[in-house]
Amino acid sequence: MNDEKILRRLVIKAFHINGVEFADRNLLCKGIMHIDKQISNNMAAESDLIENVSIEIIKPGDHDRYVNTIMDIIPISSKVLGRLGEGITHTLTGVYVMLTGADSKGNQMHEFGSSEGNLSRQIVLGKAGTPSKEDYIVHIDVTLKSDIPFDRKLTLAAFGACDKFIQQFRDILKDEDGRRADESHEYFDRIRYGAKKVVVIKQIAGQGAMYDNHIFPNEPSGLSGGISIIDIGNVPMIISPNEYRDGALRALT
Repeated sequence: MNDEKILRRLVIKAFHINGVEFADRNLLCKGIMHIDKQISNNMAAESDLIENVSIEIIKPGDHDRYVNTIMDIIPISSKVLGRLGEGITHTLTGVYVMLTGADSKGNQMHEFGSSEGNLSRQIVLGKAGTPSKEDYIVHIDVTLKSDIPFDRKLTLAAFGACDKFIQQFRDILKDEDGRRADESHEYFDRIRYGAKKVVVIKQIAGQGAMYDNHIFPNEPSGLSGGISIIDIGNVPMIISPNEYRDGALRALT
């Protein structure tokens, strides 16, 4: 009799990015991420709550600059086969997206404390969920219209515009040949018969415009298709290790 049962197999294939630059169209080619230099104009038109969107490329070591409140640090990952937590996921390493935001009067996008200031002092690099010192950062700064009540619609407009930007690269990633990945890792959700049962409890926020979390989006660490913790009444949810690893929880805090 087998002493374990495999429930899910997740394969994450990583494609490393060695440089990021603006170009005439979005493209991933030979380790370079090319960003359409006109794309920010289209992003600003995504919502009538957005006044302007700017994109800048922050190179490794070039963190001595002012930024608005950091709303999120987001990996670029795409579901190629299967659902979250199983199948195949392609992801980019060497680059992260950083979303910041304020309104046109300079009011920061925050509830219980803002993080605007010099980036070198507002982010700790090389930690879980943050870029390393060697990573590129695609900085998306969203300026929202002023004199609008601060609620979830306002923050979701910024997150939504950023997610649509990332989705364009997710769609490109789906077509990458997995055999050319720089790294490939397999992860298994297992039942081990006779072994101790281990449950990890993670408490997440769900109480306001900047204290929301979505679960089970369509794409790893995505926004579209996700369900708000607030909307489901902050009820307990069971998420498998591979679902968590594959980006089933999207923090909007």
